[in-house]
Amino acid sequence: MPASFELSVVSNEAFREIFQSMTEGIIVIDKSGKILVANRVAEEMFGYKQNELSGKDLEVLLPEEYKSGHVKLRDNFNKNPSPRRMGHGRDLKALKKDGKEFPVEISLSYSQTEDSFIAIAFISDISWRKNSEEAMKRSEEQLIVYASELERKVKARTEDLNSSIQELEREIIERKKAEEEALKSVERERELSELKSKFVSIASHEFRTPLSTVLSSIALIEQYKERGELDKIDKHTNRVRSSVKHLTTILDDFLSLGKLEEGKVDLAKEPVNLDSLLMDIIEEMRASLKEGQQIVIDKIPDLHLLTDGRILRNILFNLISNSSKYSGPNKHIFISCSLKESVIKISIRDEGMGIPPQEQKHLFERFFRASNVTSIQGTGLGLNIVKRYVELLNGSINFVSEYGKGSTFAITIPIEQR
Repeated sequence: MPASFELSVVSNEAFREIFQSMTEGIIVIDKSGKILVANRVAEEMFGYKQNELSGKDLEVLLPEEYKSGHVKLRDNFNKNPSPRRMGHGRDLKALKKDGKEFPVEISLSYSQTEDSFIAIAFISDISWRKNSEEAMKRSEEQLIVYASELERKVKARTEDLNSSIQELEREIIERKKAEEEALKSVERERELSELKSKFVSIASHEFRTPLSTVLSSIALIEQYKERGELDKIDKHTNRVRSSVKHLTTILDDFLSLGKLEEGKVDLAKEPVNLDSLLMDIIEEMRASLKEGQQIVIDKIPDLHLLTDGRILRNILFNLISNSSKYSGPNKHIFISCSLKESVIKISIRDEGMGIPPQEQKHLFERFFRASNVTSIQGTGLGLNIVKRYVELLNGSINFVSEYGKGSTFAITIPIEQR
């Protein structure tokens, strides 16, 4: 790896902010196993000061039991690089500066050019998850003990049934309620653990590709700059910009879902001109439309709604963006509105790929992505967030879709005029 790598990373403000704000540790290593750069999370995770890891051998972060075999593993990765998870199927541990070991999950990626090769390690401290699993195990053991004790008591009370039948029935009912509450508590803990794991998995997967794109583009820009190939520099600058925009979208989705889960989204109603709102959204989207795509607006009433403009904008922007994302070039997106009594209905219709019929019932579920869009970037959170936003406005959302021909999404919200 050329010595200019670290300088080019630091000089790129957009990359540095993304690199340093990641919620998991990232360490970049050259072919010989030297650490080129680590982000703030990685430094804090391993107990090192800022920039203290740079130049050290990667083995300084490994427990003694892993060091002997790690050089061979690294050589194999250098010869046959591919994105992968380390230690799949077994527990991995890392070593802090103070000598303490802690459990980790590690995913590897790489960037390779004619002149250089770097490996990128994405590291998560999973101490909290291991503690949760141990706590869950203890809870299950306690539940088994409790159930055994309950059975013993029921048997003992049954032998004295003739004298205490009414009291025994009351006690069984009470204990049954306690057991149900305990099971519900365990189920809630399990769902929370699964949600957190899903967050980490999707974030790791979705962040890895754009970050690799940013890293490779930066390296190529340096080469093109030396040769004066400005058109190629512009191409890779646009790739970096697109990757940063994608990362921002992912973060926005995660933040929105987090606020919704915690009930921290408050409505701030204000007069909103629907026509102006749609024009602003369309103007903002023009640069990201595919070649030949057009947005056609029909029947937008001159109406001021008393609603939360920020939430309504997020709903419409997401639906229109989806229509563009899942439609090909030279396709049209149609937007129309209709008034009926005290509600307004806004419809967005596209000529895109449509949704497989057997999968339509899952469309608004968290993290769901249809089988025909797996090659298109996304987290599977957008429509779940849209539905919950619509419900915050006391509205409803529905859709019709024909596989291979397009979809129509319609939201209905109450009219509150100023």
